[in-house]
Amino acid sequence: MQDLQDLITQQPYTRLITPKRILFAVLGVIVFACLATSFYMVEADEIAVVLMFGKSVRQAEPGLHFKLPLGIERAINVPVRKVFKEEFGFRTLRAGVRTQYDTRDYADESLLLTGDLSIADVEWVVQYKVKDPKNFLFSVRNPRQALRDLSESVMSRIIGDRTVTEVLTVGRIEIAAEVEKHLQELLDLYQTGLDVATVTLQDVNPPEAVKSAFNAVNEAKQEKERLINEAWRDYNQSVPKAKGVATQRISEAQGYALKRVNEAQGDADRFKSIRTEYQKAKEVTRRRLYLEAMREVLPQMKEIYVIDGKANAPIPLLQLKE
Repeated sequence: MQDLQDLITQQPYTRLITPKRILFAVLGVIVFACLATSFYMVEADEIAVVLMFGKSVRQAEPGLHFKLPLGIERAINVPVRKVFKEEFGFRTLRAGVRTQYDTRDYADESLLLTGDLSIADVEWVVQYKVKDPKNFLFSVRNPRQALRDLSESVMSRIIGDRTVTEVLTVGRIEIAAEVEKHLQELLDLYQTGLDVATVTLQDVNPPEAVKSAFNAVNEAKQEKERLINEAWRDYNQSVPKAKGVATQRISEAQGYALKRVNEAQGDADRFKSIRTEYQKAKEVTRRRLYLEAMREVLPQMKEIYVIDGKANAPIPLLQLKE
């Protein structure tokens, strides 16, 4: 009696679960899984590397794309337009108007030996992008760590070729440019797929233990340069002026000498010409010379007297000017 009742109770459920329905359910799950794993989205700043059974077969630009489902093909999105950065010697906790930095010491990264056997505390930033997604994913196990290691190596070598004064003062831009060039060459050599955007020396200082002494030396050097510049300023103001005055005096003297020589030459030539004329007509020439002399002398006289040699007293004043 009990067996008959169980048979009656289970009969409706047995009719619902049939092999045909199980097959349809399995097919539905497979179709849904295929549809769910056949499409993928690539964002605007990304490029997708599509793998078939682990081998790279193609790259996809931003947008909606189709791939073989059920894990046959797999897409890995790589941000190629985003700029990343690596910091050496310091860490930024939060960027903003008031940037917060990590208070921990990263001296193992920043303390570098210079060419004159001094030590400089160099902090720098490397900004980079992914230029080859395939190499970025498969050529190097950890591209970010490779970038850090290569950057430290190149910076240490470049700093080691310069004096501490160059590193701390005038050579910072050249050092950054040289590090950027050599770092990019090594990244390309190792096929990391990375492209260096910029290398910036964030802060360059002497080690904390000798900073006060170094600052004192720098202040003394700056004072020395200031005094030298002031001396050159006074020199440039005084010496050219003195040279100009000397040149002017020399020119005036030369001009006066030329004038006197020309006047003397003219007087001599005039005397010769008068002598020649005098030889031709002595009386006429003598009278002409007398008249010319009187024409020059009489206008300068204030009072004029005419004296007769036969008279006993001078002739009264002639008011010639009136």
